[in-house]
Amino acid sequence: MKSNQFASMTDVELADKLASLKAELFNLRFAHATNSLSNPLQLKNCKRDIARVKTIIRERELNIAKAPVAAEPAKKTAKKAIKG
Repeated sequence: MKSNQFASMTDVELADKLASLKAELFNLRFAHATNSLSNPLQLKNCKRDIARVKTIIRERELNIAKAPVAAEPAKKTAKKAIKG
């Protein structure tokens, strides 16, 4: 995935994606150890995706990058009459 696709995810989605990428990396390493991995570049790509996700999470912790705002229902505010 591209880093801008990760940047558009919320914090919860990033945490879920990181967990799934780590599980995928474990499975790829296992397949590589048993010589059943068809494309060894999958290991490299998975590691890079993990690094991208961790970088975005850290940038948000340091307030370098902002998390996308989740869709919230619009709040109606009552206008107060100004007496002058």
